[in-house]
Amino acid sequence: MSKTPAPKTAAATPKGAKTAAKTDAGNDVAMLDVPAPTNRFADRFAPPKPPVRGAMHADEAPRIAAKGDPKLANAWKTKSGAELTDAEVLAMPDSEYMNAKQLEFFRAKLEGLKSEVLSNAGETTEHLREDTTIVPDPADRATIEEEHALELRTRDRERKLLKKIVQSIARLDSGDYGYCDETGEPIGLGRLIARPTATLSLEAQQRRELKQKMFGD
Repeated sequence: MSKTPAPKTAAATPKGAKTAAKTDAGNDVAMLDVPAPTNRFADRFAPPKPPVRGAMHADEAPRIAAKGDPKLANAWKTKSGAELTDAEVLAMPDSEYMNAKQLEFFRAKLEGLKSEVLSNAGETTEHLREDTTIVPDPADRATIEEEHALELRTRDRERKLLKKIVQSIARLDSGDYGYCDETGEPIGLGRLIARPTATLSLEAQQRRELKQKMFGD
């Protein structure tokens, strides 16, 4: 008696179909896990990003805190500019920016800085007059000469600072002090107190530093 073949209940799966499906799934997962290729030179040659306008710089934080103190905010009305403290100047209203008392305050600060630099220069001159040839030990003589070289480098930096101080005093006389050389906008009290010789606003300074980083001086 012949046997009747059993009916097929489902279509036969083609050979290799499951393997292909698994492989495709694996490829999908692999594609998700693999990070996109990056250009290591993109950051180096990308155009500089403009500074965020309105972002508070660390120099401005004390100004915000000082404005909340009524005693500090009114001190400028009864004191001369040279008598004002940093906190009292920071607490002054924005409408009084670079008024006569603020100009007097910064002139006193610059003159004091100038005197300090000149005093240091005089001490250096006296120190360098010491005759190192009378030191018998070559090691000691080399140490003294190295100290002199370091002191000269420090004085060279102060010489450049002195030039900036003199230029800042001239800006006070001409009425340009406190305003950015590039944009004409206020540099800001916080920045000027931290760096009295500043000639650029924070944003202009950031742009210049970015350009120098990208293209050099």
